Amino acid sequence: MLIREAAADDWPRIWPFWHRIVAAAETYAWDPAISEEDARALWMAPGKRVYVAEDATGAVVGSAYVTPNYGGPAARIANAGFMVDPDHAGRGIGRRLAEHILATAQDEGYRGMVFNAVVETNPAVHLWTSLGFTILGTVPEAFEHPRHGLVGLHIMYRPLDAPLGAV
Repeated sequence: MLIREAAADDWPRIWPFWHRIVAAAETYAWDPAISEEDARALWMAPGKRVYVAEDATGAVVGSAYVTPNYGGPAARIANAGFMVDPDHAGRGIGRRLAEHILATAQDEGYRGMVFNAVVETNPAVHLWTSLGFTILGTVPEAFEHPRHGLVGLHIMYRPLDAPLGAV
């Protein structure tokens, strides 16, 4: 698998799985009916470093970004977003993207990474904790899950001053 910085012409290969994931309304606190234009502006916004994961055939099977979570004196705390094509789930793509984004953020001088709204029923919670993220708190019943009803949103954090395996 190749992970590389995304180019503008990658969006048409990201959009089909991005839309499928957001429209399912199970893991992201974004409008499930978002237009493609608004989704592109959100995911590919200036200031975000966007990456894609390609499989051996060159198909884009995942995407991720890293960006400052805050501004000013707190701009060294990163945020990130991750999407893996559901047709390719369970193959380690999410972990590889996460490791790449964490290393990139660390190389760019970020001191930590925060996720603002991780749906507590999201299977990726296990991945994040295995990579050293801790749950700082949970906003109870903040997310209307289509199958589980009202569930919480975790705020998760990981310092970036230690290697991945050392946290």
